[in-house]
Amino acid sequence: MRPTTVCLRSVWKGPFFVPLPAAPKDGSAVETMARASTILPSHVGRKFMVHNGKDFLPVLVSEQMVNHKLGEFAPTRKPFTFKKSDKKLR
Repeated sequence: MRPTTVCLRSVWKGPFFVPLPAAPKDGSAVETMARASTILPSHVGRKFMVHNGKDFLPVLVSEQMVNHKLGEFAPTRKPFTFKKSDKKLR
């Protein structure tokens, strides 16, 4: 079995990103549904509201997030929790 490899985009194509509107002057977040968009160095310090399929989740971009995808920081699934039963109360 081969070790897992990451499929990278061709270098000559450059990173995939969606053109975003200019940064709001009041410092509010930019709403986007482009989860596959690559975080560029120019995005550091900006706030994004990334759609997870149901809601928009806030993401503040830091230097460690550069070259990752926006969707990596907005989880789409809820963590599983066991429901408490009422049998103990009776």
